[in-house]
Amino acid sequence: MLTLDVKIHRAQRLVRMLEEDAPLLDARLAPLNAERQRVTKAYAAELRAQAQAELERLLEQDGSWDANDPTPQAAD
Repeated sequence: MLTLDVKIHRAQRLVRMLEEDAPLLDARLAPLNAERQRVTKAYAAELRAQAQAELERLLEQDGSWDANDPTPQAAD
């Protein structure tokens, strides 16, 4: 089972990769017809939105995790 920190890191990496790939996507889609370009760009946008939503959900879960964690913490 993956820890919450690992899930957050992976989601951050996916969002970053999708954002960095956006300009390159246009170059890869150039040979396709207009309809295929539109469908592919819509899919890529939906994928980015879902990845961002998942990241936000994980970050929210991480914030609430600390507040509700009954595990005793070591003193500094």
